[in-house]
Amino acid sequence: MRAIVIGLLIAAVAGCGGEQAAPRQVVLVTHDSFAVSKPVLRAFERTSGFTLRILQTGDAGAALNRALLTAGTPEGDVFFGVDNNLLSRALGEDLFEPYESPALDRIDPQYVLDDEHRVTPVDHGEVCVNVDRAAFATEPAPTSFEQLALPRHRGRLVVENPATSTPGLAFLLATIAHFGEDGWQSYWRALRENDVLVVDGWEEAYTQRFSGAGGSNGDRPIVVSYASSPPAEVIFAGKALEEAPTAVIASTCFRQVELAGVLRGARNPEGARALLDFMLGERFQRDVPASMFVFPVREGTPLPPAFERFAVVPERPLELPPAEIGENRDRWIGEWTDVVLR
Repeated sequence: MRAIVIGLLIAAVAGCGGEQAAPRQVVLVTHDSFAVSKPVLRAFERTSGFTLRILQTGDAGAALNRALLTAGTPEGDVFFGVDNNLLSRALGEDLFEPYESPALDRIDPQYVLDDEHRVTPVDHGEVCVNVDRAAFATEPAPTSFEQLALPRHRGRLVVENPATSTPGLAFLLATIAHFGEDGWQSYWRALRENDVLVVDGWEEAYTQRFSGAGGSNGDRPIVVSYASSPPAEVIFAGKALEEAPTAVIASTCFRQVELAGVLRGARNPEGARALLDFMLGERFQRDVPASMFVFPVREGTPLPPAFERFAVVPERPLELPPAEIGENRDRWIGEWTDVVLR
C-alpha cells in the first residue's frame, strides 16, 4: 500500500513539474517609431500582472515583412504598426488571431477596418503635404495638389518613395484618390517635370531636405509629412510660440490608421489580449499624441495643448478602401516607378 501511495505522489510531482507555467511576459513586435512613456508602461505591468518587452524591428514596412516571414511561429505576442495601406498583406497571409476587445465600444467605428477583428485600431495620423511658413513669407503658399506642379514651385517639393516609405505610399494613394485611375500618372509626370525630389524615407525628407524642420539645413520648403508635424515643431522648439513654423495643406491629407493584433501562434495569447485592451484604454490613448505624434482613436480622449492649438484634423481626409489598395498597390507602385524614376 505504501509503495502505491509513494508511486502516486511521484507521478503527481512529475506531472506538475512537466507542466509549463503560463508566461508572464508579453512581447510587442513593432516598428522603430513606436514609443510609450515609462509611467504608461508601468501602469500596464502593474494592472495586468504581465511584464512588457518591446521588440522594434525596423521601419513599418520592414517590421511587417519580418512578421510575415515568421507568421505562425512569431517572435512575439502582439504586432503593432500595420496600417490600412498594408493591411491586406497581413490579413491575406493569416498573420493574426481574431480578438474583439470589449474596449472597442469606446472606439470611433470609422477606424474599425476588419469585421473579423483580426486587427484592432490604435491610432490615426493623416499624411499631408507640409510647407515651411518662412519660405512663403512674401508669396502665397500652395494650397492644393495642382498648385504643387506649377512652375513657381519648381524644385521645392520633396517626397518619399512609396516602395520604401509608408508616408510615401500614403501620398501616392492620396494622388490616386484625388485624380483617379485616369489622372494620377499625368499628375506625377508634371511633378517630375517640376523637379520633385524623391528620397527613400521620411527621416531624410523631413529632417535633412525640408527647410522648415528644426535644425535642418534643407533647401526644399514643401515636404510630405503628417498633420501632426506642426505641433511637433512647437513642442520640440522648447519655447512658447504663437504660430507653428510649418503648416499643413489640408486638401492633400490621406488617412493612415495604425492597427495591432494578436499574432497567430503567440506564446502568451492571454497577455496579448490584455495588452490590446490596455492600448485602447484611456491611459494609453492619452499618451499617444505626445509619445508618437499621432492621434488617438478612443472617443473623448483629450489632446495636449500644442495639438489642440496647432494640429490639423481634416474633416474629410482622402481615403481608399483597404481591399482596393490591396488589389492594386503593387501595380500602382510599379507604374509610379516607371513614371517618376525611369
